[in-house]
Amino acid sequence: MQIDISDIAADFPDFRVAVVIADGLEIGADRPEALDALIAEREAAAREQWAGTELAEIPGIAAWRRAYRAFGIKKTSYRSSVERLVKNIQAGRGLPRINPFVDAYNAVSLTHVMPLGADDLDKVVGDLAFRYSRVGDEFLDMATAAGADAPQPDPPKPGEVVYADDEKILCRRWNWRQDLRSLVTALTERAVVTVQTNGVGDLDAAVADLGDLIERFSSGTVRVTIADRRWPTLDID
Repeated sequence: MQIDISDIAADFPDFRVAVVIADGLEIGADRPEALDALIAEREAAAREQWAGTELAEIPGIAAWRRAYRAFGIKKTSYRSSVERLVKNIQAGRGLPRINPFVDAYNAVSLTHVMPLGADDLDKVVGDLAFRYSRVGDEFLDMATAAGADAPQPDPPKPGEVVYADDEKILCRRWNWRQDLRSLVTALTERAVVTVQTNGVGDLDAAVADLGDLIERFSSGTVRVTIADRRWPTLDID
């Protein structure tokens, strides 16, 4: 398996992504008390850190707003995943409660103000790429997963940055929303997580934090590959 960012590297030279493979996961459905406490601490710290600060003035969020504008996204309804997390925290809401694995990586995202996303590795096909959209790209929005009707295809717009495997779009608008077919669930045993930065933040620290939480709360082991403009196409260890 490879990670390839060569399609967008020239246009976004500050983009770096850590691809974290997590094996031997034991996720379960319930959030442990220790993870509950950790998340509460991080929510409180983020509220204190960003109290009274406009979202546009937070460096990690501003960097992604610039990136979104650069590929044509101007609507405020389309924001990076980390912006949505920080906005909710500022509004007094907590991080979403999904499962221990997802909840832990959302805590990392909030703490380091970086977008993170994960897919069940057994539902990923072929190689991974951050690239521009192509004719024929397929996407089923995760937001429709709980609906009564069958999910409707929602393909990306021309020129949109996407995260994809060889079969489908895994995430639209770079890191806005995931495809429902590869979501990490309580039954997932292997996952691939991306930790993304566009020139702001300590990627190594975020990856170390993620690895620690995966080991502590999902019993998994991790290995990491980092792609950037100098090394845009790499084999994933």
